[in-house]
Amino acid sequence: MPIVIYVFSLCTFAFGLSEFVVAGLVSAMAEDFAASSTAVGSAIAAYALGAAIGAPLLTALLLGWRERNVLLLTLAVLALGSLAFAWVEQLPLANLIRFVIGLAHGVFMAVAADVAVKRVDASRAGKALSLVWLGLTLALALGVPLGTLLGSLWSWRAIFVALGLAGLLGLCGLWWLMPRQAAPALPPAGRLATLLSRPLLAAAAIAMLVSVATFSFLTYVSPFLLQVTRGDVGLLSLAMLMFGAATLIGNVLGGHAADRFAIDRSLQVALILLACNLGLLYLGRQQPWAVVLLVGGLGALFFAIVTLSTLRLLALARQLAPQASGVASGLSIAAFNLGTALGGGLGGWLIEWVGLVYLPLAGAAAALLALLLLSRQAAAARSLQAPATS
Repeated sequence: MPIVIYVFSLCTFAFGLSEFVVAGLVSAMAEDFAASSTAVGSAIAAYALGAAIGAPLLTALLLGWRERNVLLLTLAVLALGSLAFAWVEQLPLANLIRFVIGLAHGVFMAVAADVAVKRVDASRAGKALSLVWLGLTLALALGVPLGTLLGSLWSWRAIFVALGLAGLLGLCGLWWLMPRQAAPALPPAGRLATLLSRPLLAAAAIAMLVSVATFSFLTYVSPFLLQVTRGDVGLLSLAMLMFGAATLIGNVLGGHAADRFAIDRSLQVALILLACNLGLLYLGRQQPWAVVLLVGGLGALFFAIVTLSTLRLLALARQLAPQASGVASGLSIAAFNLGTALGGGLGGWLIEWVGLVYLPLAGAAAALLALLLLSRQAAAARSLQAPATS
C-alpha cells in the first residue's frame, strides 16, 4: 500500500477531530464566549454546511489543479484555521472560520479518497479507501472522547492549537511523500456537468438516505436512552463509546467486502442489516444492554455503508467521467452530510408530532427506501448490459 495513503489517514483524523470534537466542548465554549449552548452549537452546523458545499462544488472547480496542490491547500486551511479558531473571541467570527475549515474538509475528503483508490489496483480499492477513512473513525472512537476530556479539564482552545499543529504535520508529510503529477485536462464545464449526471445523483440519493436513516435516530440518542430506555448518563456514554468503536470495525468490514464481493450485493446486505438494526432498536427499546449493543451495530453498519457507497460512486464515475472521479467522491461526501442534516430535522419533526419512541422505525423506513432505490438502479444497469434479443 503506498505510504501516502497512511498520511491521508493522519489527515482525516485531524479533519474528523476538527469536525466532531466541538460537540463535546459546547458547554466549555459557551462559558468562554458568554453565549448559550444553542448558539455555540451553530459552529457544528457551520462546519457541516461548509463540508457539504466544498465536497462537490469546490472539488469540481479545483479539479483543474494538480491533486497534490489541492490537498496541500486544504491542509494549510485546516492548520491556519484551527490556530485562528483557538484565539478567536467573537462567536460570529468563530462560525465563519468553522465554515471555511468545513469547505477544506469536504475537498480534502473527496480528493484523498479518489487519489487513494486510483493509486492501487481494483482488487485493493476497498482496503485503500478504508485506510483513508481509518483516521476519521479513530477521531470518532478515541479523539473526540479524549479531546472532550482534555478540553473540559484544561482548555478547549488548546485542542485547536493541537489540531493546527496536526494540520501542519500532515501538510509536511504530503509535501515530501506525494509525487507531483500533471493537472487533468477536463474543462470546468465538464467538471460541473459531472454533478448533474443522473446515475451519479441516483447513487448519491442512496447515500443521503443512509444518513437520514442513521441520524434521524442518532441525533436524538441522548433523550431516547434517558427517556425511552430509562437509562442513565453512564449508559449513554457507553452507547456512544460503542458507536465510535464500532465505526472502526464497520470501516474495515466495508473495505473487505468491497474487495471480496460485488459492491452492489454487499451494499444490499448492509442496507437490510441497517433496517433490521433500527427495527430491533424499536422492539428492544426498554432493554438497556440491547440498546447499547444495537447502537454499536448502527455505527458499524453506517461506516461500512459509507465505504461501500463511496466506492460505488467512484466506480460509476470511472465509467461516465474518468477525469472527474474526484467530483463523484465529493458528491458522496455531500450526500452523507446533507442526509445528516435532514435526518436531524426529520427526527425533530417526528418527536414533536408522533413521539420519541418511533424514531428507530423512521430510520428503518429510510433504510428500506434506500434498498428499493439500489435494487431499481441495479436492475436498470443489468437491463442496459444485457445483449439485445430479437
